[in-house]
Amino acid sequence: MFRTSLFRRPWRLSLARQFLLLQLGIVLLVVGAVAAVSVAQADARFRSGEGRQLRSVAETVAANATVRQELAEPAVNFERLSTEAETARSVSGASFVLIADATGTLLTGLDRSGPVPLGASTVRSGKSWVGVVGDALVAHVPVLDERRELVGLVVVGLEYPTWPEQLADAATDLLTYLLLGAALGVLGSWLLARWVKRQTLGLEPREITGLVEQREAMLHGIREGVLGSDAADRVTLVNDEAIRLLDLPEDAVGRSLHALKLEPRLLDVLTGKAAGADQIGLRAGRVLVLNRMPVMVRGREVGSVTTLRDRTELTALQHELDLSRHTTDTLRAQAHEFTNRLHTIAGLIELGEFDEVTRYINRASRALAELTSDVTSRVPDPALAALLIAKASLAAEQGIRFTVSARSALPEIDEALSADLVTVVGNLLDNAYDAVGTGTAPAWVEVEVTTEGEEVLVVVRDSGPGIEPELARGVFAQGYTTKAAHQGLGLALIQLVCTRRGGSVAVAGSTFTARLPRATTRAVAR
Repeated sequence: MFRTSLFRRPWRLSLARQFLLLQLGIVLLVVGAVAAVSVAQADARFRSGEGRQLRSVAETVAANATVRQELAEPAVNFERLSTEAETARSVSGASFVLIADATGTLLTGLDRSGPVPLGASTVRSGKSWVGVVGDALVAHVPVLDERRELVGLVVVGLEYPTWPEQLADAATDLLTYLLLGAALGVLGSWLLARWVKRQTLGLEPREITGLVEQREAMLHGIREGVLGSDAADRVTLVNDEAIRLLDLPEDAVGRSLHALKLEPRLLDVLTGKAAGADQIGLRAGRVLVLNRMPVMVRGREVGSVTTLRDRTELTALQHELDLSRHTTDTLRAQAHEFTNRLHTIAGLIELGEFDEVTRYINRASRALAELTSDVTSRVPDPALAALLIAKASLAAEQGIRFTVSARSALPEIDEALSADLVTVVGNLLDNAYDAVGTGTAPAWVEVEVTTEGEEVLVVVRDSGPGIEPELARGVFAQGYTTKAAHQGLGLALIQLVCTRRGGSVAVAGSTFTARLPRATTRAVAR
């Protein structure tokens, strides 16, 4: 149904008929070559066999006593020579037998008194010769007297067969070759067509061409990146979107994935070392989501197809929403804290402890003021300061001791750097809060924001178990996280923000360190 509706085209020869015509053409060429060879062989056989027979006849005539005697006489008896020549011709079956004198003048035949056409003959020097003169095969034999002197010539000839006559002589062999070649050609064409049909899943060449054209149009038309590789990890197909997302060279097809200078994380996913759906990878400043599917043929993996989606836009959107999220977290945490305080105040009033109510309100106000003053004095940026105050409220909710290092000191910064710092610090603190939940009590998290030269340095320490040393190098590239649902996007987002500004991020145990240049250099991650 698929092939019929998709490939409704004018009638053409099927693959089997094309092979049959091709084979018949080859057979005809072979038969033509055989015909030429057969004619050449027939000509050679004619010259060799008939030439020996003509020479034998000529030698017999030249040795005839009557011929020798007549040629030695001053007055030649033409009748006797003609009789001997005709007798020899009729007996031998030659086309003609001629006798000439020593000067080469004919003494017999219709052209008597005319010259003998000798061509390249050596008979005048006393040697026998066989060759072609005109349209005849001739033998020239000298006639010698008793003193071994040349007294005449004997010419015996046979008309040369025409090309059709020679071809007719080889007709039997040619017919045999033709029939045999045609039979083998038909059988070979049929078998070859069946084999090709099996290899092409029963598709005709025009249908295969249509599928290839549609595949190319589809691959280059979809917005997702598609990359195919074989069992040896060589690129077999790649569309324009995959070239853009992976920053590949135009001649990537046919090259090994290991030679394309991909990040280890991407290489692991593309080669199947990292399995699973929606794998996260970073490339050229982009957050990519990869899904690899193996290609199985007869139960054997012959390659794979990997689809790639650009999640950078969603990441950027999340980046922009971080400010709103952190503001919401601040309000929620503070609302929860204020609710608890109101319940405490209400209880003290019911107990009539009015002095204690006053002292409690003063302590709460003083603690909040001290926290706000402490944070804003070290971090003058409102967005980042609000984030730290919100995280302090969240830490109090979760029973985590949160501190801003006394070494923290941040000068005035622009809005772009402020937004990037909010994303980096927020995600590092979220990661730390999750980590200390699996560590030993008491749980604590410390954040430090300082400057080193033209860079802003963010250091987050916690009481969690930390990152294993063997995972520390690839933790960001691999999107490592203890939260499977997030698929490592938080750490990937930190890596993306830092590298886009030309900075870096690293981890040692439970200490994360991010460096963000104050001036954006837009470094490209490779």
